Amino acid sequence: MEAMINTIKGWAENPVKFARSHGVSVSPLAEVSDPEKEIHILIVEGFLLYNHKPLLDVYDKCYYISIPYEECKARRSTRTYTVPDPPGLFDGHVWPMYLKHRKEMENSGLAIEYLDGLKSKDEIYNQVYEDIQNTLLNRL
Repeated sequence: MEAMINTIKGWAENPVKFARSHGVSVSPLAEVSDPEKEIHILIVEGFLLYNHKPLLDVYDKCYYISIPYEECKARRSTRTYTVPDPPGLFDGHVWPMYLKHRKEMENSGLAIEYLDGLKSKDEIYNQVYEDIQNTLLNRL
């Protein structure tokens, strides 16, 4: 987590320099003459990010994909792990820890937009893309 925090801070200090130093090409449109008008987007993904206090002040937008118990259990049961889950792991550990961490996240004070994990990947992508686009348009 510490390495990720340092990476995020490095990006925030100078997104263009950070991108170039990591071999990521920067669109010419991103290189505006007025630095105040530059728009840079960093997507940070992970299932416990909203529970890590040192990161809570870096988020502009927060999304959380949630699915109900039955669907989560069904999806997990179709995964193939090198070491398979022992019997009872999902109900005895995975789901209770999910509920614990979700409650902590909900109490974090972040404005989190909950997304329906039963929708298709394209529907979720389009919803987030549209929200970010609207946020940027309203900022101008």
